[in-house]
Amino acid sequence: MDTASYPLTVYYDASCRLCDGEMRNLMLRNTAGRLVFVDASAAGFVSPIADTTQADLLSMIHAVRADGEVIRGVEVFRQAYGAVGMGWLTAPTAWPVLRQWADRAYPCLVRNRHRVPRWVVAALFEGPARWAAERAAQRARCDQGACSTPQR
Repeated sequence: MDTASYPLTVYYDASCRLCDGEMRNLMLRNTAGRLVFVDASAAGFVSPIADTTQADLLSMIHAVRADGEVIRGVEVFRQAYGAVGMGWLTAPTAWPVLRQWADRAYPCLVRNRHRVPRWVVAALFEGPARWAAERAAQRARCDQGACSTPQR
């Protein structure tokens, strides 16, 4: 566990279907407890990050690493997915050409995130989230000694 990065506190917009779907998917996979999730869209929310308002947090995903470093944008996703063992999914966004493209495309996605159709969110996150929940439940049963091979 990278003590400088984790736990990583992620500030996200739960009022956004896309954002909420992605964070719920990460929550189900967060079995090692490396991520902490904070809904920055909650009424009356006050940003704990210096010189960063609630509006700032809602205009781009932010996170705070364990060492206090604030990260924003695509880098949050790289570190969050790495924390749950899925760094392979975001690794290409760190490659030089793709990094530039991802970092430039992300603000456009954020501006239009509320327009993403429900079926796209479902396809991206609901099936994978259900699969992650089932796997986590199976692991929990195994950790409690109730794991067995299905009888045929």
